[in-house]
Amino acid sequence: MRALLLRDLRLAMRAGGGFGLAMAFFLIVVVLVPFAVGPRADLHSAIAPGVLWLGALLACLLSLDRMFALDWEDGTLDLLATAPLPLEMVIIAKALAHWLTTGLPLVLLAPMLGILLNLAPEAYGALTLSLAVGTPALSVIGAFGAALTVGVKRGGLLLSLLVLPLYVPSLIFGADMVRRASEGGAVTTPLLLLAGITCGAIALLPFASAAVLRVNLR
Repeated sequence: MRALLLRDLRLAMRAGGGFGLAMAFFLIVVVLVPFAVGPRADLHSAIAPGVLWLGALLACLLSLDRMFALDWEDGTLDLLATAPLPLEMVIIAKALAHWLTTGLPLVLLAPMLGILLNLAPEAYGALTLSLAVGTPALSVIGAFGAALTVGVKRGGLLLSLLVLPLYVPSLIFGADMVRRASEGGAVTTPLLLLAGITCGAIALLPFASAAVLRVNLR
């Protein structure tokens, strides 16, 4: 599993679909929002939690279609399916590689971009924590969507349509956690709900993804 994880990390870096593309997209979204809504610091502060979480969510979508596509095209996926390593562990390794090259850089970049949106100082810790807890779920859910669409030509749009509705709960609770922190409220409830979504996704979706891949590989 370690060798597979390192391989996927190297491929993500070489293919240009890792943190560089995701971070650039995240930066563009956050920079363009103030131009769209106008020079109103109070409005920027109010919409900052939602914009930062939405930008991170959309950035995670960019490289999902590459999670299994390259292995499908060169036949590596067939070898992985017949290897001693369980297919569920293959899914976990690929989701972890996606999070390390996409989710983790977004977690580190988000507080700096919060300055551009005049995010309240009290919310920076909650923003980092919410993304750290919530983005693993985005990678695992994305792995499930990628498994569903593997082998489909130009399946990127279909993948987005399948995955985005599953991302909505994480988006709601993550943005609500940051909003509550900026207003001085308690963040325990949205944090627990966000952690529950992540734990549930990690516990269940690797098995569902593996089952889908077995069907697609027949």
